[in-house]
Amino acid sequence: MIRSATPADVPAIHQLIRELAAYEKSLDEVEATEEQLRQALFGPEPKVFAHMAENDDGEVVGFAMWFLSFSTWTGTHGLYLEDIFVRPQHRGGGHGKALMTELARICIERGYGRFEWSVLDWNEPTINFYKSIGAIPCDEWIRYRLSGDALERFGKS
Repeated sequence: MIRSATPADVPAIHQLIRELAAYEKSLDEVEATEEQLRQALFGPEPKVFAHMAENDDGEVVGFAMWFLSFSTWTGTHGLYLEDIFVRPQHRGGGHGKALMTELARICIERGYGRFEWSVLDWNEPTINFYKSIGAIPCDEWIRYRLSGDALERFGKS
């Protein structure tokens, strides 16, 4: 079952983010607190959204967190999937596909022109899943990031 996240899900979302980071060998990089997530998802003007995957017993087994993007070329919003994670012991049960399907449904329903995300180049099982649903890599684009000290220096130059 896929549903929109509620404020009561914040502790589970925080834990799932930590589990995802551990899977990606980056747990030491997680700085987000439950309060930051609560404000981002459920504050006065939310800019990020989340959906939860539950098993038949109502246990949260995964999540997807996303936000809106915008294409100047199409003149429409898009949905950018920041994170998707299903606990390893629950993979293969259709939860990840159901989360992706729900986000694709939202795109169609709201007239969003794109549904995009990034994946680590070593994550072959996930890459194969994305290919199986018809997603294609955007090899002609290189993603860049400005953060930390470099962001501070550049922003003050």
